[in-house]
Amino acid sequence: MLTTTFTVRTGGEEVVVDLTRRCEEFVAGQGDGLLHVFVPHATAGLAIIETGAGSDDDLLAALDDLLPADGRWRHAHGSRGHGRSHVMPALIPPYATLPVDGGRLALGTWQSICLVDLNVDNAERTVRLDLLAG
Repeated sequence: MLTTTFTVRTGGEEVVVDLTRRCEEFVAGQGDGLLHVFVPHATAGLAIIETGAGSDDDLLAALDDLLPADGRWRHAHGSRGHGRSHVMPALIPPYATLPVDGGRLALGTWQSICLVDLNVDNAERTVRLDLLAG
């Protein structure tokens, strides 16, 4: 198995960060297999979505509707609404597994691999990539 990790700076606001290029570079020339992407954080997730056409902003808006940043959360340390960041990975899991064909990700035309981070209290995220050769 081939493994690497890297850090993504998410800053102090809710973000959707496209990781596709980094994932493509990792699998390039590696043949067939499965790419497993994992963020080892209790408050971040991974989504396979279209980006650049407003879908990333729509995702953040939908999460704000589902998980408002208000005082309802029992897990209440950190910034207002921080508890919702701990619930989000139940909806947007911290992992994704994708097929790799001939050293290329088998994504659909408009699909991108994205880190989703609502936690404004943690400015850096670790991403782990594991390639299991076929």
